[in-house]
Amino acid sequence: MSSERFDCHYCKDSLLGKKYILKDDTQYCTRCYENLFANCCERCSLPIGCNSKDLSYKDRHWHEECFQCAKCSRTLVEKPFASKDDLLLCTDCYSNEYSSKCTTCNKTIMPGARKMEYKGNSWHETCFMCHRCQQPIGTKSFIPKDNDYYCVVCFEKQFAYQCCSCKKAITTGGVTYHDKPWHRECFLCIGCKKQLAGQRFTSRDNYPYCLDCFGNLYAKKCVGCTKAISSLSGAKYISFEERQWHSECFNCMKCSVSLAGRGFLTHRDDILCTDCGRDK
Repeated sequence: MSSERFDCHYCKDSLLGKKYILKDDTQYCTRCYENLFANCCERCSLPIGCNSKDLSYKDRHWHEECFQCAKCSRTLVEKPFASKDDLLLCTDCYSNEYSSKCTTCNKTIMPGARKMEYKGNSWHETCFMCHRCQQPIGTKSFIPKDNDYYCVVCFEKQFAYQCCSCKKAITTGGVTYHDKPWHRECFLCIGCKKQLAGQRFTSRDNYPYCLDCFGNLYAKKCVGCTKAISSLSGAKYISFEERQWHSECFNCMKCSVSLAGRGFLTHRDDILCTDCGRDK
């Protein structure tokens, strides 16, 4: 009774007593396996055989002894490296050729090191510091001024105006009134507290008022409608014997015809058109 055969799946040579490799539960002699499945080395272009380590990076493969820096040929096995234009470089060669220099210390920023970038300049994370307090800014907000950089707190202390209402720094925008700075949201009518920034307003005793509040508090009142007459809002009015009317309210008390621009008569406190006045 003959023994069962154990052959290479591809070339059919017997594998009894020989080294073989299983792939997907199928056995191959080493020669067939290398011809069929072995990866080619990126450096020497030879197959990476069964007796060699196959080192891979981004779907490319190298013999262990071929895994070297493309510039200085030092081994990269178990060492940090960088890739540039499909070339593998040790960190020293990469830094010398491609890494940016720190604007503050002028030293190379090594691959993988945390760095800060702003308008084409680069810094080590610990070198990007506030000009005033000399603390690293890191990922916090900062404000550039005259080629220097400031953390927000230092910038406000050194340069920002303080709102004369809330006493806090004004970092953007703001309103100037009587040579004093205000936040837009702090510049309010002294009467109704409505924001005045971008609105017409007036003042009395150095206090700002919206036109409505100023009219209600200080403007003359129309005899006809008893509402305020405010010249600030562009309203036309008529004045007679220390009394005032809106132009549209200056009417005959009897027939209500408009007297604006016309002659009129008086009867006690009434203003009358000439026709109604003659009837008296």
